[in-house]
Amino acid sequence: MTARIIDGLAVSRQIRAEVAQRAAALTARGVKPGLAVLLVGDNPASQVYVRNKVKACQENGLHSVLEQYPATLTEAELLARIEALNADPTIHGILVQLPLPPHIDAHKVIETISPAKDVDGFHVASAGALMVGQPGFKPCTPYGCMKLLESIGCDPKGKHAVVIGRSNIVGKPMAMMLLQASATVTICHSATPDLAYHTRQADIVVAAVGKRNVLTADMVKPGAVVIDVGMNRNDEGKLCGDVDFPGVSQVASAITPVPGGVGPMTITMLLVNTIESAERAAN
Repeated sequence: MTARIIDGLAVSRQIRAEVAQRAAALTARGVKPGLAVLLVGDNPASQVYVRNKVKACQENGLHSVLEQYPATLTEAELLARIEALNADPTIHGILVQLPLPPHIDAHKVIETISPAKDVDGFHVASAGALMVGQPGFKPCTPYGCMKLLESIGCDPKGKHAVVIGRSNIVGKPMAMMLLQASATVTICHSATPDLAYHTRQADIVVAAVGKRNVLTADMVKPGAVVIDVGMNRNDEGKLCGDVDFPGVSQVASAITPVPGGVGPMTITMLLVNTIESAERAAN
């Protein structure tokens, strides 16, 4: 069996086209969807991510404000700027790029963002809403993973899903979303004694630990769907995921590549969350 490749770029383009239509409809009503992106310090990877987010906004009819600050910015100054953006009616989403310099408490920063503008879905109120099934912003990466499953007609209902990783950004919210979709969910992590025992029983595996080859072909049930969230470098310096792609793609029924799988979806779902925030404000 050779797995179907789940094309994140194609799914992303389709969703972004819908975002652009919704943005145009809002703009026609006098509401220009606005995203503020705050970058503190000069982390090279963060600069690339931020540029891509701003570019995606501009290409799809959203207004974006990029604010760059030196690493010497104080925590109090950053919190004050967030409070000002919370009160700004032209801004519908606020994103503070992580990681932050060590003297700034990231948790305090995230909690200062208004839940109504928390388009990253990291606020405790957003996490709580996801937990109890109330409307709120879903974290962008797991939200994108759910859209990729949907794109291939994979309904998690009644299936056994294994999530490898328990981060607040991907692992935990991914498990919650799969649970809401009526999957039976197992969460595995660094302290799980026999990872392969769990993954071999899974109809859906989501690998999100940031460790190369954490999932190999012998650990996958034939016909399973595999979503690879990892972003690593191989020995040649090329981008790769958490999954041994050449091996697993011979066993799975469908698999996301790295790059070109989950990656494009993360920014796309950020646009979706920002549009949803603007629509709520407009109504």
